[in-house]
Amino acid sequence: MGILNVTPDSFSDGGRFFSVEAAVSQAHRMIEDGADILDVGGESTRPGAAPIPVTEELDRVLPVLERLADAEGPLSIDSYKPEVMAAALAAGASMVNDVKALTEPGALDVVARSDAGVCLMHMKGVPTTMQIDPRYVDVVDEVESFLRGRLAVCEAAGISRERVAIDPGFGFGKTKAHNIALLRNLGRFRALGVPVLVGLSRKSLLGSITDREVGKRSYSSVAAALLAVDRGAMIVRVHEVRATRDALAVYEAIESNHD
Repeated sequence: MGILNVTPDSFSDGGRFFSVEAAVSQAHRMIEDGADILDVGGESTRPGAAPIPVTEELDRVLPVLERLADAEGPLSIDSYKPEVMAAALAAGASMVNDVKALTEPGALDVVARSDAGVCLMHMKGVPTTMQIDPRYVDVVDEVESFLRGRLAVCEAAGISRERVAIDPGFGFGKTKAHNIALLRNLGRFRALGVPVLVGLSRKSLLGSITDREVGKRSYSSVAAALLAVDRGAMIVRVHEVRATRDALAVYEAIESNHD
């Protein structure tokens, strides 16, 4: 899954793809580099980020989605707002990537009325304050329990498990120790019976391990994606699509039972 931030303030590439032309060009580059899914987001959810109005988010993402409607591969809308989800699905997106796991009023209904896929992510708190002293008794148990519950809610609303993926939410209300525990125990989430999506690309966890600033975390991001796949992730959400695809090709060649 290639990350396409149509925002002026993303933590990793703030403003680089804010214009429609720049965003569309980057989308085609990621497709050429091997992205299977493009994840388009119009509101930053980095730590400390403040929410923006629905109209502003729509103004950012809809022109890009409309230009990419005929692009190869599915488009995902990275949003927790039901109004944005509905408009994006109408504009050609076929997946919703929701950091709030369809807990916003109306979000569950939007997805249930569609045939879209959805990724349910765990986030403790909200982006503005989520990284201010997050605490858990057992982070793996608590995140697993939350996602299990959201899966049940989706099924009750008529969203089949075949349409759902889950994301433990690395960096969303988690310390370095919490993130490492989640990655070490990723198999627990795979056991829930749906694909696991992992987004570790360029995140502060990698900066804390390597002491590299955000623009210099490409190598550690690829390493993190490989570790996630090795532990059961089926989708990795990344900035460096080509480097990640190449690394995964080597991994798969070695792990495969076929020459």
